[in-house]
Amino acid sequence: MSDIQRKGGSARFSQIVVHNGTVYLAGQVSQLTGADIREQAKDVFTKIDSLLAKADSNKGRLLSATIWLVDMQDYDQLNQEWDAWLAGHGTPVRACVAADLAKPHYRVEVQVTAAMCG
Repeated sequence: MSDIQRKGGSARFSQIVVHNGTVYLAGQVSQLTGADIREQAKDVFTKIDSLLAKADSNKGRLLSATIWLVDMQDYDQLNQEWDAWLAGHGTPVRACVAADLAKPHYRVEVQVTAAMCG
């Protein structure tokens, strides 16, 4: 039996990989076309919450996060949603950079790593 668990995703990538008590999530984007950064960020954070729950973890167990923004003008609004999402939880190490994303309606992509509960 493998000590690496892969959950969800496709032939190209897994949505969740668990190894040695650590949860790795694929980068999450919002499918909300025409949505502003705040709406997309909230949608992405909801997806992350759901995936972490499936892997026996939660946002209070985050270790690291990488955030890609199409436009750094969105940085302050993203941070407002980030701060609200993590209120009362420990903050992970984090990087936030500007990047072109895979589809034109994506404004933000977030990838996280977390410790499992227990």
